[in-house]
Amino acid sequence: MLRAAGMFFADRLRRWIPDPFVFAVGLTLLIGVLAVLATPASGLDTLQAWYQGFFGLLEFGMQMVLILTTAFAIALSPVIARFVDWVANRINTPTRVYLVVVALGGVFSLVSWGWMVLTAVLARELAHRVKGIDYAYLVACVYFSGQTWVGGLSSSIPLLLNTPENFLIERGFLDSTISVDFTLGSNLNLIYLAVFFTLFPLLIVLLAPRAEHSRGIEIFSIADEPGQGLSVGEEAAPPPKERRSPSDRLNHSRLLSLTIAVAGLIYISGYFLTRGLDLNFNIMIFVFIMAGLLVHRTPMGYVIAMKRACSNVSGIIFQYPFYAGIMGMMEFTGLGEAIASGMAGGASIMTLPLIAQVSGAVVNFAIPSAGGEWAVIGPTFVEAARALSVDMSATEFNAFVSRIALAVAYGETSTNLIQPFFLLIILPVMTAGVNIQARDFMGYLVIPFLFTYGVTAFLVTFAPV
Repeated sequence: MLRAAGMFFADRLRRWIPDPFVFAVGLTLLIGVLAVLATPASGLDTLQAWYQGFFGLLEFGMQMVLILTTAFAIALSPVIARFVDWVANRINTPTRVYLVVVALGGVFSLVSWGWMVLTAVLARELAHRVKGIDYAYLVACVYFSGQTWVGGLSSSIPLLLNTPENFLIERGFLDSTISVDFTLGSNLNLIYLAVFFTLFPLLIVLLAPRAEHSRGIEIFSIADEPGQGLSVGEEAAPPPKERRSPSDRLNHSRLLSLTIAVAGLIYISGYFLTRGLDLNFNIMIFVFIMAGLLVHRTPMGYVIAMKRACSNVSGIIFQYPFYAGIMGMMEFTGLGEAIASGMAGGASIMTLPLIAQVSGAVVNFAIPSAGGEWAVIGPTFVEAARALSVDMSATEFNAFVSRIALAVAYGETSTNLIQPFFLLIILPVMTAGVNIQARDFMGYLVIPFLFTYGVTAFLVTFAPV
């Protein structure tokens, strides 16, 4: 029954899902119209808000780009290549492929949402080696595996709450940071991750297309396969000794990379020893850069890896301003606050987390960035939490805000499955030399979306923090 439902949505949505950029443009127009109709803002006010938002998240956008590129550069290293080869040589059935991709992808995404790239690299290699795989469904599995990122080390909202002088503190909504112990380390988040790694892989197996309906990667191929050229290590190889110049020796100096990496690791060790698990965007990026220097061994190796990694972010670079513009319209016209206030009005301690999850899911279509979304609707929900927490201790209040923050994050992450923005992370890998588009596999994600949303709605309401 589940398999039939999955095929139904896959067939129907194939006709209706546009390119992610077209989706962004359509949302821009929709939110603009809603802002004019639902707020006091005029058309000119809305245009001004759009332009103001266009460039309002450059720092945050750069952090996102760096997390993705540094993670991708690690995925291009010889160490990871050997790991992919080791895994691929031990899997021989489509069912095992789907299970391994979801399970390992879930583990990778716990480290960073940018590590979905690594999952894509693994899945692509498996698609070539194992017969009977439905390639469109495999792409859907890769994307679904990224659901764990919300409970992992790069989760935007928990990291923002734990970042000194974050916007909630600066604007007086919070008195201090909230440790990741209340969010990522909470019982609520641990239960969510346990559900993902136990029940969700079973769901993926039950949804998998039958072998007779499978469309392998060869069906979608339109060009010679990438990877036939030089690897990063081969391209970064130094010239023969007799032809090396002083600059070549510097470019290919293992000692130079090692010295910088060791210095960075000393700082990282001191950072975590003195601060504990105090995670934020900046320290995560710093860790990934130092790790990249280590695994690529030479400055030139890392330069080439980063050059290739940067080709993976073109969609984010030019689409992110559009979503930032949408966020601008949501924020500066008051539309986002109006939506959040309308939903939070009349809430109780019991219902506010569920309402926050619904808001996170809905607003995510306009702002497909957990951190950006939290910047728009977070203040309203924190203020609502403060109004309901007059009898709470500071610890209880932090736990309550953390439940609400995770609720927004879970809602946002669940609708990522039917919002194509973050497909930009994996599509450059999965579509190289292959004519496959979002419409070919997004339908397979409808059932996982409904299941994920239902599970997280139950957890944010009833699970202990």
